[in-house]
Amino acid sequence: TLFAACELGVFDFLLASERPMSAAQVAAGLGTDVDGMERLLSACAGLELLGTQAAGGEVLYSNTDMSRMYLSRSSPRSLFHSVEYYSKTVYLCWNYLTDAVREGKNQYEKAFGLPSEDLFEALYRSDDEMIKFMQLMNSTWNVCGRDVMTAFDLSPFKTIYDLGEAHMNIGFLPQSIKPCPSISGCTSCPCRIPWIWFLLSAGCSGALAKQCVRAYPQSSVTIFDLPKVVSTCREHFVSPTDERIFFHEGDFFKDLLPEADLYILARILHDWTDECCVELLSRVHQSCKPGGGVLLVEALLNEDNSGPLTAQLYSLNMLVQTEGRERKASEYSALLTTAGFANVEVQRTGKIYDAILARKDHTAAHWDPYDRASGLWHKNLYDVSMSAPSHAPGSLPPFNVTAALLFNTCIVLPGLTNDGGTDQLSASGSPPGTHSTVYIHYEP
Repeated sequence: TLFAACELGVFDFLLASERPMSAAQVAAGLGTDVDGMERLLSACAGLELLGTQAAGGEVLYSNTDMSRMYLSRSSPRSLFHSVEYYSKTVYLCWNYLTDAVREGKNQYEKAFGLPSEDLFEALYRSDDEMIKFMQLMNSTWNVCGRDVMTAFDLSPFKTIYDLGEAHMNIGFLPQSIKPCPSISGCTSCPCRIPWIWFLLSAGCSGALAKQCVRAYPQSSVTIFDLPKVVSTCREHFVSPTDERIFFHEGDFFKDLLPEADLYILARILHDWTDECCVELLSRVHQSCKPGGGVLLVEALLNEDNSGPLTAQLYSLNMLVQTEGRERKASEYSALLTTAGFANVEVQRTGKIYDAILARKDHTAAHWDPYDRASGLWHKNLYDVSMSAPSHAPGSLPPFNVTAALLFNTCIVLPGLTNDGGTDQLSASGSPPGTHSTVYIHYEP
């Protein structure tokens, strides 16, 4: 009912009319069947989307305060584009919820008739589809952004990066990766992990960045996203007059993240498996300044799974569209801790989205095995960084593995030598019971 009323322009027509209208008048104005329109308007009134009054034997319809604010396109807090996106894309997947529950996987192939490797084409069937999705995110953060940006005092963080990548995630697990028996062949070993990401992110439209700089006028926000998304954002959403908002083109699973005081991941992690979340958070931890932090914005489930209903339904939506999920605060805390963050704080906003802030230790040493000048190491591998002393064989500096999920990969440490040329470091995996080996190769 809501989808049809928005698509037909019912709420916009009633707003423009500036007076209550009969079903016949609305039907004439929108070019529809009178009887069909009368049934639709009556249902909208029953849902309290429209108000009614009797006049001269007719029922007249008008917008409610809610529909005027959130369902008309001209409102600055309009959710019209969100409704449109759910109607045209999300709802198609929900037709296959039963299959998703039976199979435990997303239903994009059935909904769009495309094989899994073509899911990006399903989501962005045209440039218009990309803009529609960005409008969805824009409308969401126009309504909810200030609540999450002010859940904590973020004023100490002056340099902020809003990470919002145009990837699609359907939760593919990594291919089996063999231990690297010959380090000389490391450059050709199967270290690259094929993922397909489902785009449900915040940074893409710049709306959350705008909310952030309004709340913290001494801070600047850089939107980190893929080139095509940055270009679209510049053209349609962020103007040169939006001061203290900048752009950085990149892929946060391939490119080095710039150093910053705070990284915002809003509606990012819920799309992904635990393994992928740890990978991303570890990369953030590696680039984060000591004393800096990461802000997660997610719809949190109660610890006893009793609600909230919105988060429960969102988690079903993740099932039909991705292989991610909504999580409890304790689950996000565990991911953050595994990636090396500490002092995890949770703030419930009382609204749809909640906020989690975690920090990188002020005293954490910052030894980077990635040579930023020469680019010598496998960029697609998991993060390794210094923390509490834990000596490995040979002359390797004290370190431990902050990303526990290291699937038998190989890293290259330039400028270090030892007697054997190769060391092995074992790391406990997550979930508990798994175990991995990191092969470390030293080069002069």
